[in-house]
Amino acid sequence: MATQALMNTYGTRSLTIARGKGAVVWDLDGKSYLDALAGIAVCGLGHAHPAVTAAVTRQAETLVHCSNLYNIPVQQQLAAKLCQLSGMTNVFFGNSGAEANEAAIKLARLYGHSRKIKVPTIIVMEQAFHGRTMATLTATGNRKVQAGFEPLVSGFVRAPYNDIDALKTIALNNSDVVAILVEPIQGEGGVAIPDADYLRNLRVLCDQHQWLLMLDEVQTGNGRTGTFFNYQHSDILPDVVTTAKGLANGFPLGACLASGIAATLMKPGNHGSTFGGNPVACAAALATVDTIVAENLMARAASLGETLKSAFAAAFADYPQVKEIRGQGLMIGIELDRPAADLVQLAADAGLLINVTAERVVRLLPPLTLSDAEAQQLVDTLTALITTFVSNS
Repeated sequence: MATQALMNTYGTRSLTIARGKGAVVWDLDGKSYLDALAGIAVCGLGHAHPAVTAAVTRQAETLVHCSNLYNIPVQQQLAAKLCQLSGMTNVFFGNSGAEANEAAIKLARLYGHSRKIKVPTIIVMEQAFHGRTMATLTATGNRKVQAGFEPLVSGFVRAPYNDIDALKTIALNNSDVVAILVEPIQGEGGVAIPDADYLRNLRVLCDQHQWLLMLDEVQTGNGRTGTFFNYQHSDILPDVVTTAKGLANGFPLGACLASGIAATLMKPGNHGSTFGGNPVACAAALATVDTIVAENLMARAASLGETLKSAFAAAFADYPQVKEIRGQGLMIGIELDRPAADLVQLAADAGLLINVTAERVVRLLPPLTLSDAEAQQLVDTLTALITTFVSNS
């Protein structure tokens, strides 16, 4: 299929997806693929989920758009549901994870100025990914994402991920810090898992220094790691949490949730969005969230994730080229001892959709609705591919 009319921001794309159902998609030629990526953690309920399809159809027949100058019932229902599930106070809706993170950054700056700090500064992490807008790509810890877009945005200082002592050193030397922005698990950074007490220690540190704790759960939220939000594993409450990806099962929607003082900062005129909280996207999200909760897909993600990790660990036990298998819930990384980008096409040829991040990490983000049979198919197919790849390359 010709793509000359599209800007070349994704390189050559050899596969054209025509339709999907559950954890399976089909190309134009009718070949099927097990989707172990779910649109990069977006389609948590799989493709064409009937509850989402029905909700979108009903809403599209009623009202597609009316602007945020007016009350939107389904938007209010979704906000209340997310606050109930998260323990947060209020929500701003945008269209993406990047927009949700932009809102968080603006909250941090409002907070800093309310404390008379002239240059409010946010601590962000090495290897982080927060988006591709000017502020969020500055916050991102990947030079390839930033290259060519200088000058970057000021007001950020970078620290090593999973290093509390480094943050304490910054606290001693920078009185302009007002917030920490961090992913509970770094997805684009290679499915990096911090120490079990990392988020709890961040909460303590932020409380000590009057910093906002802002968690980017764009990828880890919406049941993916075994709780609705990842921070709920640590029994803490952040000041700000952002999410998107799996929130509306494929419809563009991002959310920035706030609690405590962060929930009081935005005033009329401070921020806005033409399409954010669109009625159709909110209807899709409400159906998605209700399904995740009603079917207890958080617990399913937790148990199936452990099953997959154990299966891969057993399969690769005699392969030192497989350095580590890590993850939480259905967010799994298999790290090799060599660049592994070629595995993406090899997997597609074998009817499996995956991706490789941080050059050497095979990342798996399958739907939360993945069946046991599909999970076994994933293990069998990927094990054969990786063992052949590391043996021959």
